[in-house]
Amino acid sequence: MKRRHVLQLGALGLASGRAMADADTLRRFHAALERYPSLSVFADSTGEQAGMALVSGRLPRDLNGTFYRNGPGRFELGGERYRHWFDGDGFAQRWQILDGKVNHRGRFVQTQRFVDESAAGQFLYPSFGTFVGRGAVKTNDTMNAANTNLVPFNGRLYALWEGGSATELAPDTLETIGIKTWREDLKSMPFSAHPKRDPDGGMWNFGALPGGDKLALYRIGADGGVLAAGVVTVPALAMVHDFAVSARHLIFLVPPYDVRREEGKSFAEEHHWAGAGTDARPLRAVVVDKATLQVRQVFELAPHMAFHFGNAFDDGATTRFDVVLHDGEILADLGRLMRGERPVGDVSQSYTAQVRLDYASGKASVARLFGPSEFPRVAPQTVSSRHRKLALLSSSRVRPALLFDTVNLVDTDSGKVDSFRFDAGWQVEEHILVPRTGARSETDGYLVGAAQDTRGGETVLTVFDAAHVSHGPLALARLAYRAPYCFHGNFAPA
Repeated sequence: MKRRHVLQLGALGLASGRAMADADTLRRFHAALERYPSLSVFADSTGEQAGMALVSGRLPRDLNGTFYRNGPGRFELGGERYRHWFDGDGFAQRWQILDGKVNHRGRFVQTQRFVDESAAGQFLYPSFGTFVGRGAVKTNDTMNAANTNLVPFNGRLYALWEGGSATELAPDTLETIGIKTWREDLKSMPFSAHPKRDPDGGMWNFGALPGGDKLALYRIGADGGVLAAGVVTVPALAMVHDFAVSARHLIFLVPPYDVRREEGKSFAEEHHWAGAGTDARPLRAVVVDKATLQVRQVFELAPHMAFHFGNAFDDGATTRFDVVLHDGEILADLGRLMRGERPVGDVSQSYTAQVRLDYASGKASVARLFGPSEFPRVAPQTVSSRHRKLALLSSSRVRPALLFDTVNLVDTDSGKVDSFRFDAGWQVEEHILVPRTGARSETDGYLVGAAQDTRGGETVLTVFDAAHVSHGPLALARLAYRAPYCFHGNFAPA
C-alpha cells in the first residue's frame, strides 16, 4: 500500500506556525451561553463521570446490554477555545442497561494529543477546524482526537476518528489501551469513524486522503484480521466522512470542494466550495466493486455536501442508498457554533434522500424522503440488504441549525413517518435501532438514544418501542449531571 507515501499525501495540517485557537472565541461563547442555555451542549467538560440513572417509565426486560457513545468533550484549555465542533477531545460513554437499571460511565480517551496537551496546559496540535502549530506532528495519530464513534467489535471496543487509527478502550472501564494497528503496513493510516458490518461478522472501512486523491479500503474479518486492503485514486478528493455498503459495492460521495494546502490554516479551512450556481461542480458518487476493490463507475449529482448515509442495497442493475444532503456552507455553520453564534435555519437546507444509481444508463436519480434532518440509522440486521425503515433526527420549529428535538422513523417505501417531539429545552442526540433477539421485522425492537435536558443540566437515556415511536418513550433514565453531547454510538447486547 506504500503507506508512507500515502500518509505524506493525506496528513492533516502538518505545517508549523502560530496558534489559532483563541481567547476571543472562548469569551464570545460564554457570553452567548449566558443568554442561550441551549448552547450548553457545546460547553466544555472536565474529568470523569460515573453514576446510576434515575429511571422513569418501564425499561423493557429484554433490553439488556451496553449502549456505547462518543463525542467531543474538551473544547477549552489554557484560556483558549477550539473554533470547530469537530475539534474537541473524545469523551467515551458507556450506558449499561441490566435488569431494569441503568449505570453510566464517561471518561476522556487518553490519546497522545490529550495527554500531551493536558501536561502542557495548552493546545499543541492541529485539529479539524482549528490550526495550532505549537507541537511537532510526527504522524496522523499525533493529532488523533478519537472523538466520533465508539464501536464494539470482536469482543473489543474502539474509539474512532477519521484521520488516523482506531484507539482501543477497555469495554467495561473505558480505560484507554492504545492505538490499534490492524496490520503493520497499515500503521497510522486513516480509518474512518463509520465502519460497516458484514453479514459474516466482519466489517468494511475506508480512510480518506484529501489532497492526495486516494481512498484506502479495508476489509476486516470477524476475528480482527485484515482480509483485504487497497487504494483507489479519486481525482479532486475532498472530505469524505461516511460511506454505504451494499452486497456488491462500496459507495462514496465526494463533495465539490477544492482542497488547497495553506500555511496556518486548518483542514476545514483548506476546503473551498468549487463554484456557485450552475458553475458548481457536481457531487460525485464513486462506486467500488467489493470483489476487486476497484472503481466500477462514477455518477454525478447536484452539488451538495454529505456527512451521513443510512444504508445501501443492490436492486437488479441498480444500487439504492439513503443519504442526508446539505448545502456547501455546513462546515462554516458548525464552526460558528463554537463562538456561540446560533445559525437559525433548516439545518443548512438539508434533506434526506434515497439515491438510485443506474449502471446501464450511468444516471443517478434522487428521491426526497424527508426534510431538514440528520443522523440516519437503520436496523443493524439490514445493513447491505433491502431495508424499509430509517431513523432520523429533526427540528420541529425554527431553532439553531443542528439542534434537534424530534426523533423519527421513516418508511422509505410509503413515506410515512412515526415521530415524537420532546419538550422545549431538550436537545436530542442520535438514536439507533436495537432489535430484539430473533427480530422478525425492522421495528421488532427498540429505538434507543440520548437527549440533553438543558433546563436542568441533565443527560437522559431514552428508550422507545420502535413500532410505536409516536407513543413516546417507554422509559427515561436520567443522570444527575450533564454528559457531553455525543456524535455516534452502538449497542452491544448482553
